[in-house]
Amino acid sequence: MLSDPSALGIVPDEGRGSLPFALIYGESLISVATLGLEEADITVLDPRTEWSYVVDCELAVVLHDPLCPLTPADFLTEAIAAANDGDHVVVGVRPVTDTVKRDHDGRLGETIDRSQLREVTSPIVIPARIVAELSALPEGDFAAIAKDLARFGVRELQAPPLARRVRSVDDIRLLEALGRSDRLEHELLGHR
Repeated sequence: MLSDPSALGIVPDEGRGSLPFALIYGESLISVATLGLEEADITVLDPRTEWSYVVDCELAVVLHDPLCPLTPADFLTEAIAAANDGDHVVVGVRPVTDTVKRDHDGRLGETIDRSQLREVTSPIVIPARIVAELSALPEGDFAAIAKDLARFGVRELQAPPLARRVRSVDDIRLLEALGRSDRLEHELLGHR
């Protein structure tokens, strides 16, 4: 077993195309997400680790999407605490800021009130009790995983701006600019 970790962390790489290997501050998104887990003192596992081993560790599992690479370590820690305190799945979410329209057979319809909409970001934290009830690592995009895990009870946790999801290389440039204003780039590159 592991020596006194706070949780197990997994950065899923399947089904996300090549975007997790794009660079932010000269490092791949998947590497930066992994570094975030390590900074939060979360033991990182390969996504292909035998599930029975994960269950036997009797720890919460933190799924950290590489498409949300700059999610702050303190937010990951906060999400673990919330999952362990309430013994429910915790999902990081961000408010939806884009205009959303209904689709009527390929034609734009009315605007949807986005005040009640949220985007699933990172992390998804699964408490140990629920990990033991699963037969395998949940797979797919994070919104689908959150929807599947809702049967166990889900608590949404408002994620900070740096936890935003990237969908393209253009989004990476925006996230880099946001991180620069937060001096995150210097920390990632070792210029504390």
